[in-house]
Amino acid sequence: MIVHGTVFTAWWFPRRLRPVVLRMFGATIGKGVVIRHRVRVQWPWYLSIGDDSWIGEGSWLYSAGHITIGSDVCLSQGVFLCAGDHDFKSSDFRPRPGPITIDDGVWVAAEALVLREVKIGTGTVIGGRAIVTKDVPPGSVIRLGSVH
Repeated sequence: MIVHGTVFTAWWFPRRLRPVVLRMFGATIGKGVVIRHRVRVQWPWYLSIGDDSWIGEGSWLYSAGHITIGSDVCLSQGVFLCAGDHDFKSSDFRPRPGPITIDDGVWVAAEALVLREVKIGTGTVIGGRAIVTKDVPPGSVIRLGSVH
């Protein structure tokens, strides 16, 4: 939390060092990955990012379950990957982690939300502010208002 709150998210912290810091905390980060400022990563040891991917400013990778991001992926500003929620019907509000997998060549546009247990296929475009609740086949285009 100290690293996240004071250095990692600051605009002046060199972006080439952000992948290094995540690796120190157990994330698997490929070559050429760009992580912009104000990106939040919860439980980095459950995070894997392929080569030449981009994580946009203000995105949140909530990796209560495993998050796997392929190569040549662009997560635009404010994207929220939420790999966990809670069982609201249980008396103890039990956590329910679940994986998120984003295949190669995917673009997730600004402020989109991807929920747990979702796989997004190769070459897919997820439009801005879309909410993705189930698997998306390769080459799809999902926009706000789509039933996914």
